[in-house]
Amino acid sequence: MLNSSDHRLLQREYLLQISRAMTAQLDLLSVLSLTIGYAVEMTAGTSGLIALYDEEAGDELRIRASSGLPRNEWPAFARLLTLPPSELGRRGDMLLREVAADTGLTLRQMIALPLTLRDTPVGVIYVFRAALNVAFSADDRQVLQDFADQAAIAVSNARLYQSVLREKQRLDAMIEQSADGVMIIDSRWRITTFNKAMETLTGWSREEALGRPCAEVLAIENGQGINICLTDCPLQRLPFATNPVVEGRMFTRDGRSLFVQSRYAPQRSSQGQFLGAIANIRDITAQKQDEELQSTFISVISHELKTPVSIIKGYAGTLRRDDATFSAQQYRDGLAVIEEEADRLARQIQDLLDVSRLMADGTRLEIADFPLPILASDVVRSFAPTAGEQFEFELRFPEDMPPVQGDYERIRQVLANLVSNAVKYSPEGGMIRIGGWPDGNHAICYVSDQGVGIAPEEQEAIFRRFYRIDTRLRRETQGSGLGLFLTRAIIEAHGGRIWVESQIGKGSRFSFTLPLGRRKLADEATPQ
Repeated sequence: MLNSSDHRLLQREYLLQISRAMTAQLDLLSVLSLTIGYAVEMTAGTSGLIALYDEEAGDELRIRASSGLPRNEWPAFARLLTLPPSELGRRGDMLLREVAADTGLTLRQMIALPLTLRDTPVGVIYVFRAALNVAFSADDRQVLQDFADQAAIAVSNARLYQSVLREKQRLDAMIEQSADGVMIIDSRWRITTFNKAMETLTGWSREEALGRPCAEVLAIENGQGINICLTDCPLQRLPFATNPVVEGRMFTRDGRSLFVQSRYAPQRSSQGQFLGAIANIRDITAQKQDEELQSTFISVISHELKTPVSIIKGYAGTLRRDDATFSAQQYRDGLAVIEEEADRLARQIQDLLDVSRLMADGTRLEIADFPLPILASDVVRSFAPTAGEQFEFELRFPEDMPPVQGDYERIRQVLANLVSNAVKYSPEGGMIRIGGWPDGNHAICYVSDQGVGIAPEEQEAIFRRFYRIDTRLRRETQGSGLGLFLTRAIIEAHGGRIWVESQIGKGSRFSFTLPLGRRKLADEATPQ
């Protein structure tokens, strides 16, 4: 039999063990089981249980741990849990006898105390005795109170941990699912978090990137090819920027060259010591290409508009000179040049207007059925006289080619753009063919040449706004880089598609689809 001094020492030892368990782990059920086991032993009980308020079930008390009570008997204690702690002294014994009768357990005495933390109810701790000869004393109540306090702290810690864990899981999911690359670095500039988008962006796997210096994995370079992350990291600049941003070129592990923007959110101590940062990395290659293309476009279009204006002004100024005498033929030739350059200027301005309208509200069409071979023949007649003797033009359509459905003037613009490009990019001349055939509910039309050809990596880019093929002819031929952009927009507005097949030095073939005319489709649908 333990004396009171030994009893208090044992109690302190048990409370210390519970505290250690709470520190060593945040598994709530393990700590609660340890707590109720020691509480039953210290109060000379035969069994006991801990019930907690379930926040997700309307604050209903539910048993979470027990000592000396089989788990399958827990439901029998439900009626006892419905009794408020303030009523346990008056009605508890009666309910305890009912539970004992239902379960066959020897339950003759009960002591219960609420678990509270900062005046907030957390649950109730119960200890039962099988004997009647010794009643629970005030000391027993104090002992149980000490264990109840420990249990309340354990519940609070575990719930706080679970809340933090859920928040971390939510944050991890948001980082992982982000469309932008996200990485987190620690105070030693080493990567601790690396999302899936970063794997795609950099070519580094997560396993390889974690633990490495960010300057090795990201390695953003400036225009001089210097690794900014090593030599000019914005997180190390004084004074410290709130959300520094870096832009530069990055070479991925799988050989791609990207232009990226990295935006940082650093964390520092109150003394300014660097604690880590989260970096949001975005691929802005397309944006930079557009900016470069627009810059090139402004330069090109300024030249393209300035040239006809200068020619018109020069000829007009020459023809109106009072000190010069010109023959009638010279006047006609000069006026012809002025007219030709004015037409060229008008076409360029119209292209700009078309692009502006397209970007604003799409392409408006006036749909009608028309014969494609006749339109192609009309386009050839307009180009053949000025193309030069080194060019031959050929039309290849079947005799029974059905009409197509579309906007006649817009499709004329498409063919004119394609034929114009065929002439421009065939410096040695050659055969230019325009042909087509019906294919199901659509017609396929093409324009082919024997020119310089288009490199495979440029065959998709040529349909972008302001893009011009990167060859020596780019500097020698006129153009604003809008023709194929408009061509694709017109074809797609008709529900068709356009593509190119090409080989360097052998020429190109541009093909596009158009819907067949309503009459043709109606004839096919009519039973014979």
